[in-house]
Amino acid sequence: MPTARPQTILALVMGCCAWLWAAGPSLAAEIAPTKFTTANGITVLVLEQHVLPIVEVHALIKAGSAQDPPEKAGLANLVASLLDEGTTTRTSKQLAEQIDFIGGTLEAKASEDFTTASIRALKKDADLGFTLLADMLQRPAFHKQEFNRIRTQLLGEMASNNDDPGHIAMKAFNQLVFHGHPYRWPVNGTEETLSKISLADVQSFYGREYSPSRVILIIVGDVTLHQAAALVQTHFGTWKKISAPARNQKNPLPIERKTVQLIEKDLTQSTIVIGHGGLARAHPDFYSVTVMNYILGAGGFSSRLMDSIRDKQGLAYGIMSHFDARLMPGSFWVNLQTKTETTNQAITGVLTEIKSIRDQPVSDQELAEAKSFLAGSFPLRFDSTAKLAQVLAQVEFYGLGLEYFTQYPKWIDRVTKEDVQRVAKQYLDPQRYALVVVGNLAKAKVNR
Repeated sequence: MPTARPQTILALVMGCCAWLWAAGPSLAAEIAPTKFTTANGITVLVLEQHVLPIVEVHALIKAGSAQDPPEKAGLANLVASLLDEGTTTRTSKQLAEQIDFIGGTLEAKASEDFTTASIRALKKDADLGFTLLADMLQRPAFHKQEFNRIRTQLLGEMASNNDDPGHIAMKAFNQLVFHGHPYRWPVNGTEETLSKISLADVQSFYGREYSPSRVILIIVGDVTLHQAAALVQTHFGTWKKISAPARNQKNPLPIERKTVQLIEKDLTQSTIVIGHGGLARAHPDFYSVTVMNYILGAGGFSSRLMDSIRDKQGLAYGIMSHFDARLMPGSFWVNLQTKTETTNQAITGVLTEIKSIRDQPVSDQELAEAKSFLAGSFPLRFDSTAKLAQVLAQVEFYGLGLEYFTQYPKWIDRVTKEDVQRVAKQYLDPQRYALVVVGNLAKAKVNR
């Protein structure tokens, strides 16, 4: 009888994950990782999960697009994109073949506040998984050929995004809301800024930003604390600590008046983004804002925006509101598409709902449904080793405290109607906001 390939084994194991997590709710309630710091400054969190023979290793590097020089936006993302494109000991092909042979996954990507690199492997292949992850984090080669290829690939993706009205609208919206702040740029930069980035820029960014003291290493799965600590020491213990440059970034400035940007595009629908600055993820009001925003527009068909704009007025197929979760205050925005002729009506409808939730208390039923959903769906955020590792890394990065997993439902449950109205008044503004409309402007006749 033929032996099953590692890819098949890992696929079968992962296929059982959701069922096992659902069948054992105590797994979600017993998230109590052990935390320690290595001699060279790496923050390590280890969570033993022996239900499945899988090990997930997730590295969060405290360097994202917010550290890009303004004229070279996209640098952090380009660095991340090159991490798995060859090291000083392995070619990109060898990396891909080795991870494929054990049926694992290896990936790296950048966001605004940080970069992540992770690997998933069966327990028996954990040592090789650590080897590959450590190799690409500590010894990236940044070959000229790969640099040119990846940059060309990213430029091609940007060109295709220029035909997407939603992408165009959000890009313009961020420029308005985060004027003068690093968050204003897309993570992958622009055609102009990415074209200015040189291989030397990539090497300099890596040398400056990738230091053990800026790494949070999360290990989740079928491994003991002793085994995990030994693997970390073996594969990351010789990573030399460097002096990390000081960060001197200020919070984004608030919008002081209504600002409108209209972008011509010959379409039958208008794409609308409306909003302003928000609050940082670590802000204590974030939980009250989460409940308020669920009622306003994040609650799907039960939200006020969906009920008013879609169901009652028939202006859009879908609409949602969102608060960014970032290290510095992110943005609040409402996004929708509507027929060109109903553009102004849709904008007015959104502003009416924003004003309403500020002016009047929400109902007992709205509050109860919001809290029930948010608390009840909370365990689904970490119903696999990969999701759990990601959440653990961000909990540590944002300084939310390891009690987050047991306290989150309680924090949500404590939110009152008075809290909802208070944060609505504080963090929603129907007078000072950025409005972006992409569409047929002659027909839309947007009110300024």
